[in-house]
Amino acid sequence: MNDAIKLNRLKEILAGHGPVLVACSGGVDSTLLAFVARQVWGEKIRCVFIDSPVVPRAAVDQAEAIARELGLALDIIAVPLMDDTKFCNNPANRCYLCKKIMAESLKEQARTLGFARIADGCNISDLGEHRPGLKAATEEGILHPFIEAEISKQDIRDIARMLDLPVWQKPSAACLASRIPYGDPITPAKLRRIEEAEAYLAGLGIGQVRVRLHGTIARIEVHKADWKKILEQQPAVVSKLRLLGFAYVTLDLEGYRSGSMDEVL
Repeated sequence: MNDAIKLNRLKEILAGHGPVLVACSGGVDSTLLAFVARQVWGEKIRCVFIDSPVVPRAAVDQAEAIARELGLALDIIAVPLMDDTKFCNNPANRCYLCKKIMAESLKEQARTLGFARIADGCNISDLGEHRPGLKAATEEGILHPFIEAEISKQDIRDIARMLDLPVWQKPSAACLASRIPYGDPITPAKLRRIEEAEAYLAGLGIGQVRVRLHGTIARIEVHKADWKKILEQQPAVVSKLRLLGFAYVTLDLEGYRSGSMDEVL
């Protein structure tokens, strides 16, 4: 099935659901969903970005910029995630707890704006991974149009490229809490340290980067093609991360992989 057929199927599904409130992160998945929903329903759709301490400040700025560029109506709602003790304890179902909290804020916003349904950018590629947040969102009645249309992550990138969306090559993102091992408490200080370390490495021209925090150890994950960039600037990288509070700086020899913290489950 080619991209045009998949896109038409997505449009049919969105038309059947009626105008939706789109949970939008500024990534390729939710941006494509919002863009196509607007093609179907015009100004009747609206986007919501859920902000919290686990979201990098750069992600907020990028989401606003993308919304402006594409003419999408975007609301940013701050959620006091760190007030939830269960979440901060960082259990294995952390993503489930987080998505439940986020869903409440989304539903409140939907009621305020008069939307009957909320949709997110989950896709069929997510079904093969550890995604407790997807289970929570489904329980809360949030729609997954990409899953209904049997559209994968690669399909999303291909369709976004076909539509000439500026985010089609944007690296995958995940909340900063995903850099902290399960059972290790989540604190604002840890989140900021991780955020600053990743921002620094991104500034070296590395697109996909994770800095996993193991006590005082920084475990850097980048694609193997980017190892040379790290090693060429090894003294500066070590110096910067030590200034941020890391005692040891390591490069993961398996390279970047999504959800590496789930490997222990």
